[in-house]
Amino acid sequence: MSTKVENGTVGHVTATRAARRAITALCAAHGGPVMFVQSGGCCDGSDPMCFPGGEFALGAGDMLVGVVNGCTFHMDADLYEALGRPFFVLDVEPGTPGGFSLAAGDGLRFVTRVKAPREQVS
Repeated sequence: MSTKVENGTVGHVTATRAARRAITALCAAHGGPVMFVQSGGCCDGSDPMCFPGGEFALGAGDMLVGVVNGCTFHMDADLYEALGRPFFVLDVEPGTPGGFSLAAGDGLRFVTRVKAPREQVS
């Protein structure tokens, strides 16, 4: 029997110290929280997109995966289910963000690392 994830918070996202520092700086620069949207696309589309809070229109199928440093992390609920309900670790690395995403700092972009559910730590 399958128990499909509803469009609520599942708490399956965390962040590295470097990502938390970048989030704190972005929140200060933008006067409030930012939001992340994890895409299931290819290339740059598979990186999380970062926007000032509320500046990305979420769809009916998008779910809140979790909250990091007071900032929401969303993705399509069907894709989340198809990927096996992964645990995301938000991180930063050198590079330019894709699309309209905010940079994680000078010369940095946000990335997500995925841990399989059995690798999760409490």
